[in-house]
Amino acid sequence: MTILVTGGAGFVGNNVIRKLVEQGKPVRAMVRHPEKAQKRLGNVSGDIEIVRGDVTDRHGIKAHFEGCSAVVHTVAISMEKGGATYEEVNYQGTINVVDAAREAGVPRFINVSQNGADSSLPYRFLASKGRAQEYVAATDLQWTAVRPSAIFGPQDEFFNTFARLLRLTPIVFPLIGGGKAEFQPVSIYDVAEAIARSLDDNKTIGQELALGGPEVLTLGAIERRIIKTLDTSRILVPAPVGLLRPVVAIMQNVLPGSPVSTSLLDLLAVPNTVPDNALMNVFLMDPIPFAGKHITYLREASAGQALTKFFTGKTIN
Repeated sequence: MTILVTGGAGFVGNNVIRKLVEQGKPVRAMVRHPEKAQKRLGNVSGDIEIVRGDVTDRHGIKAHFEGCSAVVHTVAISMEKGGATYEEVNYQGTINVVDAAREAGVPRFINVSQNGADSSLPYRFLASKGRAQEYVAATDLQWTAVRPSAIFGPQDEFFNTFARLLRLTPIVFPLIGGGKAEFQPVSIYDVAEAIARSLDDNKTIGQELALGGPEVLTLGAIERRIIKTLDTSRILVPAPVGLLRPVVAIMQNVLPGSPVSTSLLDLLAVPNTVPDNALMNVFLMDPIPFAGKHITYLREASAGQALTKFFTGKTIN
């Protein structure tokens, strides 16, 4: 039976869809923006069903769940833009999707959560994702949650943002927060593989699976690897979060595609590492490293792309 993927045109969603298509599985992609779906799913559109739906439209999405055997829920926002809030999209949106799945009798549910998500935290993004997962876990669905660290891949926003900013900033580049924040970057291809395997592995039911790459990297190390990949050089100057906050506040209020927000700056205080890595311990995979040929996609970032993204907010890859 059909697998419904919410956020089908998103970074995680479209990569999951490609993996499922590769496996010959029937897929229904629920997308909010058809033009974005055409850009990212055009070459597999003949193999899938694309439907328009917004997770905040509780009643409008219900019909899309009929006849499905599983749901992969990928919709979330990391930055609040255009009036959309973490509570409305990440939390209430998940409630709407879960309730629609249950009403349609869909048994299997994969929730793409977030490493570090916790409803008790003072950080609204992580709290919203934590509350959403608590709602999923309290249901009678056969659920699995994946909790990835920072995801890298050709369409990512986090790492591509650094590459784009580097194209616009000669000589000097900020070492954000002193570069001390820790991450365990995980490849989008590994995340998609883990989700696809979870659908067929009943042992993952009722499990929250943290996903990370093979190594822990400080933000400083990540910046240096991106600089090396772009075959350029910069003087890295420590930039305390307190000094960056007013600048970032102006950017997020002025730029439609601001690369950062004050809420994301707050997250640098939370280690984004994965001590119990399900990619290795559950799926017996060798995670792809954030290094070498795996991050050469960052070279595609250009000054023109950066300006287009920052001043219009349009999807550029």
